[in-house]
Formats: sequence, structure tokens, C-alpha cells
Amino acid sequence: MTKTAGTIPKTARGKERRAKILVAAEQVIGEKGFVAASIADITRAADTAMGTFYIYFKSKDEVFRELVLDMGRKTRAQAAERIEAAQDRLEAERIGLEAYLTVIRDRPMQYSIVEEARFVDPEIYRSYYTEFAQAYAQQLDEAVEAREISAGDAEIRAWALMGVAKTLGERFVLWDDSPDIERVVTEAHRFICNGLAP
Repeated sequence: MTKTAGTIPKTARGKERRAKILVAAEQVIGEKGFVAASIADITRAADTAMGTFYIYFKSKDEVFRELVLDMGRKTRAQAAERIEAAQDRLEAERIGLEAYLTVIRDRPMQYSIVEEARFVDPEIYRSYYTEFAQAYAQQLDEAVEAREISAGDAEIRAWALMGVAKTLGERFVLWDDSPDIERVVTEAHRFICNGLAP
């Protein structure tokens, strides 16, 4: 598991400042890309002093790393919160896919930043998806034990389902001017539940 980057503040005010820097980093790096974005751009967008940035982060690389980790935590938490109400695993798949596509629609820069991590910081890119997959596989194993889904290799299934969600998000949300998330979720969920067999 990858360690959290940056200094974690102890006071509420410090946590708020650090969070503000991360929001600004998402905006600036999302718009300009990692290479073109500067710490000055980030602090300007955060309306904070350059010295304040260095209290919490040593470098642009470190804030980028923490940004990707933070995005992963928030996306997983949002999906977990939504699927809590699901009656079974198949319903959880539908709710989780809808939650993921909604995040891509509402925060497209997040998707771009995570994809850029593949080249900027391959370790953090791999960690982002590996942590998702581990939690996902555990949920699938639990669903098998509860007899909600058929038995199978949970790790392979988790990566396959993540691949479906990631690709659908790119094609039908990011590339579409008016995403119809309900249509995509309905068809994908039918496929997840029934496969291609006639």
C-alpha cells in the first residue's frame, strides 16, 4: 500500500488549508496538465502563499501524488456509501457503476489527472487501481459466500468490471456532450448480470 504524501495537519484550520491546496491542484493540473502546471499557479488558485504550500507539500510531484490518492479515497467512499442500500451484489453493481459514471461527469478533470498519473507517476497510478481492485475483489468474494453471485476468480472479475466502467466512462461520458448515464448503466448492467449467452 502506498503511503500518504505530504504533511497531515493536526488543526482544523491546517486541514482546511491543505484541502484547499488539493482542490486548487486538481483544477490547475486538470486544466494545464502536470508539466505545464506550476506551484505558483496552484497557490494562486488556492489564494494562499507559496510558503503555505511548502508547509504541507515538498514539491509539485508530492501534491500530485497526494491528489491522486485523495481522489481514489473519495471515489471509493462515495461508491461505498451509495451501494450500502443495495439489496444484493447485482444491485450493488448497478449502483456502483452509476456512481462512478456520475463522478466522471461531475469531475472530468479527475479522470484526466488519474490517466496522466500513468506517465507522471506510474507507481501511484498502479496503486490507485490496485486499491480499488482489492476492495472490489473482497466484496465479490463476500457476495459469493452470501450466494448472491456465482463463484469465480474475484481478482479477475474485479479488474474486468473496473475495465468496463473505465471504458464506458471515457466513451459515453467524457466523449459525449450530453451523457445518458441511465442508458449506459441499464445496458451495461444487463451485460454484467447475463453476459453474452443467448
